[in-house]
Amino acid sequence: MKNRSRSRSAQKLVLGVDIGGTKVAVGLVNLRGQIVHAGRAPMMARGSAEEGLRAVLTAMDGVMPHARAARVRAIGVCAPGWVESQRGVLLSATNLPCWRNFPLAQKIEKHYGWPTRLTNDASAAALAEAKWGAGAKYESIFYVSLGTGIGTAMVREAEIYHGRPGGGCEGGHMTINLSGPLCGCGKRGCVEAYASGTAISTRARRLLRQMRHSTSQILKLAGGNISNVTAETVNKAARSGDQLAMQILQEAADHLAIWLGNIIDLLEPEVIIVGGGIGRVMTSYRTRMRRTLATWAINPGAHRVPILNARYGTQSALAGGAAQWLAPSRLRND
Repeated sequence: MKNRSRSRSAQKLVLGVDIGGTKVAVGLVNLRGQIVHAGRAPMMARGSAEEGLRAVLTAMDGVMPHARAARVRAIGVCAPGWVESQRGVLLSATNLPCWRNFPLAQKIEKHYGWPTRLTNDASAAALAEAKWGAGAKYESIFYVSLGTGIGTAMVREAEIYHGRPGGGCEGGHMTINLSGPLCGCGKRGCVEAYASGTAISTRARRLLRQMRHSTSQILKLAGGNISNVTAETVNKAARSGDQLAMQILQEAADHLAIWLGNIIDLLEPEVIIVGGGIGRVMTSYRTRMRRTLATWAINPGAHRVPILNARYGTQSALAGGAAQWLAPSRLRND
């Protein structure tokens, strides 16, 4: 009887939705944290509020024809920036200028008729990693999402730290250089302005423009067009041994290490988990970051804090969106 009950629970699905600055990822996730089907579509982050919503609904509609979609009982959405989870409102996000004080959960719930929850993307990813992923055996987790921007979250004893209204732990906008570049958030010298995918591509383009006759593989991989350079372009060039590309990624890793030194000194988490679109790119410089941490973390136990890749990789937030409905009792039985 117990096995039959477990089987029925495993068949129930949550529609996880991960909204980013450039894409919307959608997946059918079961209660074991398995993504049984996934799809994605472009995000209209710089259009109107309704254009942004339409892009999300289009991505969600893309997985609806799948046979297993009939088992969906709830929707879990995550997005970057400041989110008031209790009300399901996205207050603001640097990478989603289309929305401000936008009742995203309510709009989606009204459209599909399924109960919908909304949380910050890094918080969602951290929850998935804590429940099913790389952090499953740890009680205290600091999660870092490296992508278009930098998102962070803290999980302690399986609970996300949200802060008073729900906008806490926005660690990507901690200033590490008061004279640093202007960040999209309006502050200067945020770690996001040094080590995000956007920062890496911006740095590469700037250096390439300064080199009139560059022979860098970065430019060749971008088809000779500097405007086409992305963080992935830089990574591919670095893997081929390109000196400029390696320099750019090493600089980003050094800034991450300075920042993580502060995080360890402040929070002393049991583990640091790194995910997001360029998460594995930057953890490939883990040895260099470890050496730098020896300077930037004064906590004598800093060397014992492991830095791990997220189990779900780029899909941590997608699984985490669904993880908001972890308990089977939260799902409708009809």
